[in-house]
Amino acid sequence: MYSNALQVYENVGRKTMSGRETEARVLSKAALKLKNCQDNWQAKDRDERLDEALKYTQRIWSIFQAELSKKENPLPVSLKRDLLRLSAFIDKRIFETMAFPSPEKLSIIIDINRNIAAGLRGSTG
Repeated sequence: MYSNALQVYENVGRKTMSGRETEARVLSKAALKLKNCQDNWQAKDRDERLDEALKYTQRIWSIFQAELSKKENPLPVSLKRDLLRLSAFIDKRIFETMAFPSPEKLSIIIDINRNIAAGLRGSTG
């Protein structure tokens, strides 16, 4: 009974979140997935979990790229340009990690995702 009520509450919360809250949530989720892989690098299912975490992160940043590229995007041009450069870096690191996996390569992606999420939430951590 309580788990069903919690699920309904979470679904309503997702539907009423602002764009910034949604972006922060998915970036945090991506960071958590990557951190879990990094912390459990020797796990038997690492390759599958790493692939899923990297693809999830890649999808998020691809959506950001598409939104940042739209003419009607209200962000200042310089900020859009910087975020697009950052997304290109993320793409490059994801592909490097897919080709030659190592836990150290995940740290920068995790940190960027966490820091952007914190900024979207208006916090420092």
